[in-house]
Amino acid sequence: MNQRVGVLLAWMVGACGGDGPQGQSVCDNVVPPPAACMTTCDPAPGAPNTCPGGYHCAPDGQCDAVCTASGGECGSGYRCTSDGRCVGEDSCVGLECRIDDCEAMGMSATTITGTVFAPNGTLPLYGINVYIPNQPLPPVSDQIVCDRCGDVLPGAPVTQVITDEAGKFTLTGVPSGTNIPLVISTGKWRREITLPSVTACGATALPATDTRLPKNKAEGSIPKIAITTGSADSLECLVRRLGVDDSEITTSAGTGRINLFNGNGVDALKGGFAGGSGPLPSATPFWADTANLDNYDIVILSCEGDQNPGTKPQGALDAMKAYADLGGRVFASHWHNVWIGGAFQSGGPQTPAVWDSIATWDNQDNPGNPPVIATIDEVSNPKGVSFATWMLNVMGSTTRGQLPITEARVTSVGLDATKAERWVYLTPQESGSVEGIQNFQFTTPNEVAPGARCGKVVFSDMHVSGGPDTGDYPDSCGGSMTLSPQEKALAFMFFDIASCVSDPIL
Repeated sequence: MNQRVGVLLAWMVGACGGDGPQGQSVCDNVVPPPAACMTTCDPAPGAPNTCPGGYHCAPDGQCDAVCTASGGECGSGYRCTSDGRCVGEDSCVGLECRIDDCEAMGMSATTITGTVFAPNGTLPLYGINVYIPNQPLPPVSDQIVCDRCGDVLPGAPVTQVITDEAGKFTLTGVPSGTNIPLVISTGKWRREITLPSVTACGATALPATDTRLPKNKAEGSIPKIAITTGSADSLECLVRRLGVDDSEITTSAGTGRINLFNGNGVDALKGGFAGGSGPLPSATPFWADTANLDNYDIVILSCEGDQNPGTKPQGALDAMKAYADLGGRVFASHWHNVWIGGAFQSGGPQTPAVWDSIATWDNQDNPGNPPVIATIDEVSNPKGVSFATWMLNVMGSTTRGQLPITEARVTSVGLDATKAERWVYLTPQESGSVEGIQNFQFTTPNEVAPGARCGKVVFSDMHVSGGPDTGDYPDSCGGSMTLSPQEKALAFMFFDIASCVSDPIL
């Protein structure tokens, strides 16, 4: 329809007020809209919507073609689509038009079922988004983002769900037919597949090969993660055990999504390793500058056996806080408590203001190397019940709410519950003297209201293996790819830290 014909028809139906097919105005097919369609209107609450179909009354009294899905601007009889258009309430857009009314036909809804796994294809994951997008997905940003759980998922989902404590999901009200897109995501972990066929009013079950998170860039998006090595812990080994391809584990000079830096642990990649070979760059200059940290979505710090405050001056502490406040994620193991509570030794750096009031620190005697039984907090932690259920399902716990820990450490002995969440703790009976908080999490900037926070910090007194084995990486990880109970607990937090920031967090 050309513009002149559009204007004529518009006037014939009363200044664009008439509806065409599916509740649309005769002006809807004209770009740009004819002058007769850009009418004035009364924006007062409760005033009748005199704008044509496909338009709503904006606050300036002009009929506007752009709306927001949550704004309710379109008026009676219309709704706002995910791409900002007002359409009739009974109309459909894109894949919405392929959703069958199975109930009206006396049949069950169209469903897709499956289980989401870590990249290794064996560890089921809780709380992962699974959805059918109605629009092409935008690229995953290379910049740090403020990812909040209230934000709409990319691609305007027509149906969505999150996985349960067994990693399982059931999508209902699914479009049927051929080439149905499906997205599996949490934070910047994202995999998109296309289902060749979905049967109307039937159940489509997906195999595990289709529903695990990506192992490499060819399969989807992986967050950019920096891991510093340490003499007393080996978190760099956890990512291999979770199934990330070796080709994605490189130095910062490589192209992998996981970059290793030398704290005081393993200091080189083995010759012939798929991710490259040669020395790891030092962690000290890396964490001293926010510009370096800002290249990563997540920073993981393996315990060094000591706080080593000389390598973490005040400027580095300030840089780490600034990074987290922007939306970065920080996972700090044991003696990396220096980033939160400052140095225990006199003359050491002072931690940035705010974080030092979150926890109480005291270097207690360790409970010893025989396993001790920690408790999962199911009362004060919003995800505690799901975490405890998940640990039972993945056989990390044999008794609900209990977690056996080898080589437990106790440095955090108290927590301000108004500022952080306790996840796992030792009772005084288990630790031998005081409550030993094994894991806690807080969001940042911690000094602002929860609804304005963007980043996360996780502290853990649980080690992956108590220190690297001999040799360059990955020989330093030993030969086992089996996850211990405490590594399963850390895996839960590894994927949780990548997820959106809840509102409110406490």
